[in-house]
Amino acid sequence: MAGIDPEELLEAVESQMFGTDNPGFCTKCYNRQEGCEPDARNYECESCGEKEVYGAQELLLMGYADSA
Repeated sequence: MAGIDPEELLEAVESQMFGTDNPGFCTKCYNRQEGCEPDARNYECESCGEKEVYGAQELLLMGYADSA
């Protein structure tokens, strides 16, 4: 099943907290996208065009890493 990989999400949150990366993920096509605030919501996806990109920390709070 396709989806946001919980391990990749946790790595993204860590890199956001301790580095200069600002990753987010699209909840429709699962594209990883840079330039997202940690609490980003409904940013436009560079890949599919949907406004479904959320910051890594926001997705963590939404439960996307629960299966990690």
